[in-house]
Amino acid sequence: LTFPHEDNQFLGVRRIRIHTRHPELFVPQLRAIYRASTTGPVKIMFPMISSLEDLRAAKKIAEEVRAELDVPPIEIGIMIEVPSAALLAAELAREADFFSIGTNDLTQYLLAMDRMHPALARQVDGLHPVVLRLIDRVVRDATAAGKWVGVCGGVAGEPRGAMILAGLGVAELSMSVPSIASIKAQLRNLSLAEV
Repeated sequence: LTFPHEDNQFLGVRRIRIHTRHPELFVPQLRAIYRASTTGPVKIMFPMISSLEDLRAAKKIAEEVRAELDVPPIEIGIMIEVPSAALLAAELAREADFFSIGTNDLTQYLLAMDRMHPALARQVDGLHPVVLRLIDRVVRDATAAGKWVGVCGGVAGEPRGAMILAGLGVAELSMSVPSIASIKAQLRNLSLAEV
């Protein structure tokens, strides 16, 4: 694909913004997911949702594909990666089945620091109080709506981060395979009250 140059691609046309603008890319992916759903458990998770309109546009296309294939509905969740989605969690939880908080992107957007910047990367801290406060808010809003929240990103695979996230009520932690045994062992030795 050839896209026009963007001075700041992190604030430009990426992820769900590409998909809803280019259904020729999105629809084949959705068809494949819905076809796979007839043979086993599958969920859809839309990335980089920043508004109710983003979610509704993506869900509309997904529903058209599902109806065309005449398959049962499947759960549709969203990534919470931008502050606007985190602050709209209560409203988004009415229309999404689950959330996954992408701590890497959420942190860099909240702290206004590029996590790849050579001079700033060390300061991009997923355990910064403002990041944790926003995660707490998302979990509370989702829980109030009966929806579960997962976290993917570096923080979920670090022992301290995993403990804090579990304490905030995060239901699922996504991490690299080598981290699973250690994190699991540490979580098993602590009560929810302790974390």
